[in-house]
Amino acid sequence: MKKEVLFVLLPDFADWEIAYIAAFLNFGLEPGRAKYTVKTLSLSKEPVVSIGGLKVLPDYSLEDAPSDYAGLILIGGMSWFTPETVKIVPFVQTAIDDNKIVAGICNASVFLAMHGFLNEVKHTSNGLEYLRQFAGTNYTGTANYLDKQVVSDHSIITASGLNPLEFSKAILAALEADTPEMIEKNYQRYKTGIWIP
Repeated sequence: MKKEVLFVLLPDFADWEIAYIAAFLNFGLEPGRAKYTVKTLSLSKEPVVSIGGLKVLPDYSLEDAPSDYAGLILIGGMSWFTPETVKIVPFVQTAIDDNKIVAGICNASVFLAMHGFLNEVKHTSNGLEYLRQFAGTNYTGTANYLDKQVVSDHSIITASGLNPLEFSKAILAALEADTPEMIEKNYQRYKTGIWIP
């Protein structure tokens, strides 16, 4: 049976940040090789509309979310700065305590910083000054900030919102979704626009 990977979607989530990784996990890098199934999670089961106007009906709310899943992927968007997102903090903490893959891109990485999850791990975001501006006083991890497209450390993956393909590659590798060679080949295909057999 395929393990679930949960994608946390909030109103005005960034469509492009979920596109690669959801498809590669749910369908596989090649037909018939998918190890995972994608499920969506939000604050409630009400439809969530993306920045691009795509409407998603979440599979789970925080109240009925499973505890048995392989990874928790937080997709960026402006709603990560709203007060109700504090309800997600215990869910993220449990995932980290259980050594599950936890990944945040764009403003979802800022959310992780806001709640102290990045203070002791190497990480990145939309720039250090951006992170300092929005993360607040709970963020004390500036010494661990790396100016890179994506950073993986201790099962936590962070990326800038401009790097969804690199974010996808790091998550695929962390979840061992395919062989390292196939993950790299897939990345190069989409990065260069050249089909590599």
